[in-house]
Amino acid sequence: MTPTVMQAITIMWQGMAGILVVMAILSGVVAALAKMGSKK
Repeated sequence: MTPTVMQAITIMWQGMAGILVVMAILSGVVAALAKMGSKK
């Protein structure tokens, strides 16, 4: 594999990992807000 292809794959995996982290954070915030909202 050429270095360019390896670099592209690395960037793609970092992007996917970043998206998963953001989704996890957002789902945690939504769950927290849902719990706070249901108490009232």
